[in-house]
Formats: sequence, structure tokens, C-alpha cells
Amino acid sequence: MRLLHTSDWHLGRGFHRMSLLGAQEAFCDHLLATVREERVEAVVVAGDVYDRAVPSLAAVRLFDEVLHRLAALRVPVVMISGNHDSPLRLGVGAGLIQGAGIHLRTDPAGCATPVTLADRHGEVAFYGLPYLEPALVREEFAVAAGGGHAAVLGAAMDRVRADLAGRAPGTRSVVLAHAVVTGGQGCDSERDISVGGVASVPAGVFDGADYVALGHLHGCQQVGEGGRLRYSGSPLAYSFSEARHEKSMWLVDLDARGGVRAERVACPVPRPLARIRGRLGALLSDPALEGHENAWVEATLTDPARPDEPMARLARRFPHVLSLVFEPDTPPGAAHATYGERLAGRGDHEIAEDFVAHVRRGAGPDERERAWLREALDASRLPAGEERADGGRGGDARADRPGGAGPGRAGPGGVRVGHASEGAA
Repeated sequence: MRLLHTSDWHLGRGFHRMSLLGAQEAFCDHLLATVREERVEAVVVAGDVYDRAVPSLAAVRLFDEVLHRLAALRVPVVMISGNHDSPLRLGVGAGLIQGAGIHLRTDPAGCATPVTLADRHGEVAFYGLPYLEPALVREEFAVAAGGGHAAVLGAAMDRVRADLAGRAPGTRSVVLAHAVVTGGQGCDSERDISVGGVASVPAGVFDGADYVALGHLHGCQQVGEGGRLRYSGSPLAYSFSEARHEKSMWLVDLDARGGVRAERVACPVPRPLARIRGRLGALLSDPALEGHENAWVEATLTDPARPDEPMARLARRFPHVLSLVFEPDTPPGAAHATYGERLAGRGDHEIAEDFVAHVRRGAGPDERERAWLREALDASRLPAGEERADGGRGGDARADRPGGAGPGRAGPGGVRVGHASEGAA
């Protein structure tokens, strides 16, 4: 039997400020084309169909459309809910639409009731294990308090093995599950499902199944030995931590004895991802980065002081830059001193100047800004109403001249000068 294994569609999710709905539509088109061209006999979707429990209307429309198109091809679909999905919402109408060949498995109590399909070699039993949140399913599986993912999945698989043992000899089995299996490589865009600090389950939990279609981790990979347990990964990248992923699905052939042969089917890429790092000047001039000019870019700047308008300047070369991170270079030993330690023994003027340098990540005030800081500090020490030598009054740090900064106004370089109550040192 030929299967197409996919998961983690996350319909409705964006990428930073970019909508991915068009890319998700393109993936669904690709999925349907693969089913037709590769003569797929069953599609398995291992959870996280939606990105949130209450999905957007656009996401629901897309899901509805792809189900209708799959049903029109008369290719059975077995689908489970993931940790991002609402089992009740995803499972609405499951009993009705199974007549069209769409089998939604969202109820943990039904994990040992398989979808049975057949090919020329006999029967294949598909067991759908929706995401099992230990705190919510312990009673269903008679797991003691404190039992985590391994305990509830183990109890669910015991039911699967018991059902399989009562079937005709030679019945092959496929298990769908949404979990972290020990040895799997994760990334930043997956929601943490740890319970008590332990999220992963050993591969041995799934012993007895011929093929295990896994969801949750976004990188396409196999875990354990023998190629029985595989993650398809997400069809699209949902964080820059996935920049090195090659997004794909698994095209799986299950032979007469349950042996597995699998190959990857690449998914369409809306735009490549790139993570670049260095000082701003180097990033803007390095010819080696030319290949990233059309990519979605995450730039990490290492300049000791934050440059002026870094995002706008980066966008001139990298028009699709989406993320900016600051990790400034620091002199040896500087990172080990606390802010309080660096200020020890300094006077008020030095503290104010050091504060400006601190918030600017290294760039201290220029001479004009130093003069404003001295003026503000000196004025704050005079009794209220007492005149300064220049005619100003105590408690009033305004520079009463053209271009001067009034109370609460920012002077050049972003240094705010004003009353002490407004944030002056």
C-alpha cells in the first residue's frame, strides 16, 4: 500500500509579519497533485492541522476545500488532532464525513478502533492516536497521577496491540501519533509539550506497529532504527530556526509483510530563509551575501554600538528582512561586570554619561550632549525657583534657546533632557 505521510500544516499561521495563507494554499495544491501523480492509496496527517484551537475563517475555508478535493479523488484520509488543534472543533462531523473517506481521529477513547483499508496483499489497520495531554487523559487510560507522555502513550499502544492481536494473521498496521520521540530533533517553532520536565517518549513505546507516522517536530526525519518511525515535518518553515530544513512529505510503500520503503517528496518553498550575522557595514557590503538578497532574512548585528536606522539600511539590500537581533561585540571581560560594578566610584556626571553609553550599547554622549547633561544635573541641585547664572531657574532643565530641548523632549542622539521626575539622572 502506498501512503503519503504529512503533518503540522498549522493552517492560519504566519511568518513574523508575513501571511502564509497563499503558501499554504500552494502546499495543498501540491499535496493533491502528489496524490494523483504518485497513485497514493491513503493520506495520513499526523496532527496540528490548524495553528490554534479557534482557527481563523480563512484557515477553516482552506481546510474545508482540501477535504472536498481529497474526497473527490476517492483517496482515504486518516487524520488526528495535534496539540495546537481543538479535538472537539476538528472532530465536528467526523461520523458523517467518514462516508466520504475522511477519517478524523480526535477522541482518545477511540484510539484502538482502527480505520481498515485493504490492498492486494490484504488488510491494513490505521490507528489514530490524537495528541494525548497526560492531565486530561489519565483517567481514560487508568494512568496514576504523575504519569507523563510515556505512560499515556504506552497505555494507548497497549490497546492498539491488543486489538491488532485479535485480527487476522498478517494484518499490517500504521499508527499515527503526535508526540516527541527520544532522538528527534526539534526547533524553536514547536510549542513545548513537556510535563514535569519530561516531554519525550522512547521509540519502544510503538513496538508492534509496522509504520508510525509522527507529528509535532517540524523537521523531516526518522527516529530509532529500521525506518519504522518517521516525522514528515511541517510543509512550511514557521521560524528562522528552520532555515536549514528541507520541507517535504514521506511517500511510503508498505509491502505484503509490513516492510517499509520511503522517499521524500519536496514541498514548494515560498521564499528561502537566511540567517546572517556580523557588523552592519559588513552585511551591507559583503559580496558573499548576494545570494540572500531575495530571501526572508534574520540579521544579527554585532556592532558594539547600535547603528542608526539599522532595519531601514538593511532593507535597501535585503528587501525581505523580517527580524533584527542585537548581540554586540564586547571587550574581553566587559560582559562579566554588572552594571552596578561598572558605576562604582563614579560621580553623577559620569553615571549619567555611562547610562547613555549603556543604553546605546557603547556609544557615549558627544560634547553638546555632555553639556546638556551637566546643565540638567546642575539645575536639579538648585532650590526650586533660584536663578542660575544664565538666568534660568532651579528645577527647570530646559535650554531656553533656539533648538533647545524642552521638558521631556529628546535631544540629539535620543538623550532625553527634562525634569528629574521625567527620567533625568
